[in-house]
Amino acid sequence: MTGALDAHVHLWDRAMDPQPWIDPATMAAIDRDFGPGDLASMLDATGMAAAVVVQSSNSAAETRRLLAHRNARIAGVVGWLDLSADPRAQLDRLDPEARRRLVGVRHLVHLDPDPEWLARPAVHAGLGRLAEADLGFDLVVRWWQLPLTRTTVRAHPDVRFVVDHLGGAAEADDVAGWAEGLRDLARLPNVWAKISGLAGMAGPEPAGTDNLRRVVDVALEAFGPGRLMYGSDWPVAELGAGAVAWRAVVAELVGELSPAEREAILSVTGSSFYRVVP
Repeated sequence: MTGALDAHVHLWDRAMDPQPWIDPATMAAIDRDFGPGDLASMLDATGMAAAVVVQSSNSAAETRRLLAHRNARIAGVVGWLDLSADPRAQLDRLDPEARRRLVGVRHLVHLDPDPEWLARPAVHAGLGRLAEADLGFDLVVRWWQLPLTRTTVRAHPDVRFVVDHLGGAAEADDVAGWAEGLRDLARLPNVWAKISGLAGMAGPEPAGTDNLRRVVDVALEAFGPGRLMYGSDWPVAELGAGAVAWRAVVAELVGELSPAEREAILSVTGSSFYRVVP
C-alpha cells in the first residue's frame, strides 16, 4: 500500500541506550541492536512506506539520538519529555529540525515504580502544555490502569492521546475488565488506539487467533477504523509471530472492512494523528 504507515516501531543501540529488560535467554530474537537499515528491511517485507519510531526508555538522551536519524523511512519520533517539568523549556532546547521530527511524547507508565504516575499534579501540568505544542501523548499502560487513564484523559480534552497496544490487551487476565476499560476510554473523543503489541497472541493455534479476533473486534466496535492505527511493535514483535506474520494477521482481521476503512487503519489515522506524511 502506497503511503502505509507503521505507527509503532523501536530502534536501539545498546552501547548508547541500554535495554536492561531484554533477557538474552528468553529474548534471543531481539538481543541485538536495531538501526534504520534493519527498519527499512522490515518495512519492505511488510509493505509499509514509513514508520513512527517510539522511545523505549525514559531518557532525553535517547530521544535526542532518535531525532538525529535522518532517514526517509522514519516519518517521525515519539520521544520522552520530563512531564513533571515544563515541556516547553525542553522543546526549546531542541534544534528546529529535531523539533520538527518530534511528533509525540511517551512515558513508560506501565513500568513506572509509581502506578499512579498519571495522577500526579506535576504530570497533569505537563500534559496540559502538550496541546500548545501540538504534540500527542502515547499511553502505554497496564489494562488495570485504564480507569485511571480515562480520568487523566478527561482532564485534558485539548490533548490528543493514543493508547498503545490496545491498553495492554495481550496481558489482561480479566478480559471483560479490559474490554470495559477500553470502551470507557474510547467514549472520549480525544483518544485513539493502536492495533499493536499483540503479535504474541498471533500463534498457530486456532484458539489464539480466535482470542485475537475478539480483542480486535472490541477495539473496532469501540473506536471505529477512523480512530485505530496499525503498529507492528517491531522488533518486539519478533518475540511473537514476527512483524511479517503480524502484518498478514492484521490484513486478515480487517479483511471484511471497506477499502476506505482498511486504509484508515493502515495509513490515514496514524498520519493524521501524528501530523506526518509517510
